[in-house]
Amino acid sequence: TSQCMVLSLLALYFGRLRHLSFEAGSQIIESLRALPQKVSQALETSNDVRRIAAKYAHTNNFLYLGRQYNFPSALEGALKLKEISYVHAEGYPAAEMKHGPIALVDAHTPSVFIMPHGNVYDKVMANLEEVKARGGPVIAIITEEDTRVEKLADDVIRIPMTEDFLQPIVTAIPLQLLAYHVAVFRGCDVDKPRNLAKSVTVE
Repeated sequence: TSQCMVLSLLALYFGRLRHLSFEAGSQIIESLRALPQKVSQALETSNDVRRIAAKYAHTNNFLYLGRQYNFPSALEGALKLKEISYVHAEGYPAAEMKHGPIALVDAHTPSVFIMPHGNVYDKVMANLEEVKARGGPVIAIITEEDTRVEKLADDVIRIPMTEDFLQPIVTAIPLQLLAYHVAVFRGCDVDKPRNLAKSVTVE
């Protein structure tokens, strides 16, 4: 998340050197300044995430799906689950779900949809409906004011609204919490994951 912050500032700097107006740049700065509070709010989801993790702790396969900015979030969520709970998880662009991952959908494979409100929300909703039509359980990460998804998803995790390009910083929190709680329920050592080197020391 700190790397995302630095890269956002770098992108802002290059934007100002080119065509981004002072007003637009100032708005982005204000959004960045609001992030610590939004991250704190996201951390408050821990109890809800723990309850969801208990429900799926002994599941052997997960799908993580997101579009645009939230596709990398899907990859990160799947990676974290694999790293510390040793559960197979696959991150995939929701837009390409029909090109393979949908074949894995069944009653025993939960799909984690990262779908805060934004310009692709309706498209991700259509993907979610396809999973539900095939009997797949759905965990959805949504923004606080969302009332549509909870009618379809089996479980929801609510996060505060932020700018589209900053969403991965906020969505990373419940994704990391989900991996953590699943690992704890499975009896894994989250501080010393097996076979995992935090820095690469050999070729």
